[in-house]
This record gives sequence, structure tokens and C-alpha cells, in this order.
Amino acid sequence: MASQHASGLQLRSLIKKSGELEISLLNVPTPEPKPEEVVVRVEATPINPSDLGLLTGAADLSTAKVSGTKDSPVVTAKVREAAMRAMAGRLDESMPVGNEGAGVVIHTGSSEAAKALMGKTVSMIGGAMYAQYRTLRVNECMPLPAGTTAAEGASWFVNPLTALGMTETMRREGHKALVHTAAASNLGQMLNKICLKDGIALVNIVRSQEQADLLRKIGARHVVDSSSSGFTDDLVQALADTGATIAFDAIGGGKLAGQILTAMEAAINRTAKTAYSRYGSSVHKQVYIYGSLDTRPVEINRAFGMAWGVGGWLLFPFLMKIGPVDGQKLRERVVSELKTTFASHYTKVVSLQEALELSNLSVYAKRATGEKFLINPNKI
Repeated sequence: MASQHASGLQLRSLIKKSGELEISLLNVPTPEPKPEEVVVRVEATPINPSDLGLLTGAADLSTAKVSGTKDSPVVTAKVREAAMRAMAGRLDESMPVGNEGAGVVIHTGSSEAAKALMGKTVSMIGGAMYAQYRTLRVNECMPLPAGTTAAEGASWFVNPLTALGMTETMRREGHKALVHTAAASNLGQMLNKICLKDGIALVNIVRSQEQADLLRKIGARHVVDSSSSGFTDDLVQALADTGATIAFDAIGGGKLAGQILTAMEAAINRTAKTAYSRYGSSVHKQVYIYGSLDTRPVEINRAFGMAWGVGGWLLFPFLMKIGPVDGQKLRERVVSELKTTFASHYTKVVSLQEALELSNLSVYAKRATGEKFLINPNKI
């Protein structure tokens, strides 16, 4: 390997037993690739909500401070005592961060499959992406179509496959339309494009008029605003219009999951041909919680009979369940539609050092709709 790539910076997150978060940059060696491996110069890696869970843990970012130097900043913040129990599995362990990314293959192992990737721009999955160089197995890399930049391919995995996983789960579990919350997110916009393309009715629940307008602009047909006084009636109407009986909820806490189930039951009863039953309709209503924008407990006021379920849903267990052949089909669809259905939009591109500036951290850690950051670890 060329000596200048023998090591590179990597972002690390550490939660100490003393109740302190520490985020820093370490210079780590780049492993020499084995026959079936390649070394990638990472040029783009997104900050997803799933990355923030590891990056900042349960730290109280209002207590964050920066020390160190401009080239090697260190962020520290306090972790509330009540949150320490949830962090038990990672205490005093320095963790690399970053689920996915893209970059250029600069060195390869001896196998033909590895050598075939030399010089190519690839998208990657495999963790520890907030780093300048990454040694990965060939099967953790997906060559991007000619003319696709690293920035265009960086978010190829988590959001696109989550959105496709939702429509696939809907089909496999016998539902015909679906509901999505926090629906104006990057992922929510992708889900709208998939549903429009595939002819699936989608009910979008948003939290403001601006978000509703944003979705309507990209063609969304059923948008309901949970901050409006007519939210319940609007939701029941949208569910009656679409027949949606499965929801994917990014909020997690509070009353929303229960409100969705109640509205589904009301919509079903509005068109029911069967006689009243004190057990409610026999149509199964399902809410899958896949995020936790609201960390409070889930409140369910049981006003929707007995045919219902609330469960958790995550991408990686879903991919394991459907198996590698079906998983590969989903991946190939993503890569073929990277510049259309699965295009991601970023508000800012930052270096590793800039990612640790408090002015940036305070923005992307809010997980606000329309504030998506991209890290370029090799940004000069």
C-alpha cells in the first residue's frame, strides 16, 4: 500500500462510566487488504438518525464543550444519570461511527473480484465510515453506475432500503396501503416517490403546514398535519380513502401510534359490511415503530377492538428475514434509481473536524426535517 494511505483519521465516540460523552478523532492504521478486500478513500458519508444514536448516545448536548486543537477537536458532554442504564453495553468502549458511505477504491487484495474494483467509485455498508480510509470485503461494496458521484451514492443503503422494506413488509403481510409518520423526512420523501412509482396509496402524517406543502410539491396525495385542529377527522378520511391498515412510525413515544390505530378502526367501520361486534372489526391493524424522535413511553388508549399489533421494525433484521436473494434485488433497484427515486438532499458538507464544531453539531443532532449533513472525511 502507498505509505500515505497507511493510516488515517477516524471519528470515535466514547461514553465513560463517569457519565461523560467524548467524541474525538484518532489516527488509526489502515489494514492491508486480504485477497477479497479493498481499501476505499471515503469521500461521502451521511449523518443519519441511526448514526446519531451511536455518535451522541444519550448525552445532554446543551452541556457540550469543545477542547483540543482545530485539527484534532474533542467534544465532551454530560450524560444524564437516568440515561446511563441504557448505555451500559458501551461504557468505556471507544466506538467508531457511520453506517454507510461512498468513495474511491485506492488499493485492492489479490482476488479478481477485488482487483475489478480498483479506481471505481463504490457505495459501502459496514460501519466505521466516519474515517478517511476503510478496508472492506468486496461484498460490502456496490460499484456505482458511471457518472455517479460519491455524494450521490453515499446514502444508498439505510434510507432507501428502509423505505423499500416498508412497502415490501406491507405486501408480505397482506396490506394494500400504508401510513408513515414524520413523513417529510429524507426517507419520507423517498417513500412517496416509491409509492407513486409503484401505485401504492400512502398516508403521510406531518407536524407542520410547511412539511405538508413540501410533500404535496413532490406529488404526495394524502397528507395530514398532526398540528391542525382537524387532524383526527382528516386522518380517518385519508385512511377510508386509501384502505391503509399498516403504519410505520418514526416518532415512537406519546399518543400517535394509538391515534393511528383508533383512526384505522373508525375508517374500517365506516365502510364495514358486517354487523357490529364488541370486539371491534376483524381487520388486522398494525403499527411498526422504527424510530424514537419522541423518547417518552408509547401511550395506547384501546379504542380499536382486538385485531391489532404494535411492534418494532428495523432494517437489518428485515433483510435477514427476506434472505440474500431478495435483499440483492432491493439493492439493485436502489442503485438503478439513485438519481431519481432515491436521490438524497444535503444542507451541508463538512469535514471530520467540522462535524465536531458545536455550531454544526447543534444543527444535525436535532434530527430536524430538511437538515441533513454529509461528512467528507477527505475534505481539505
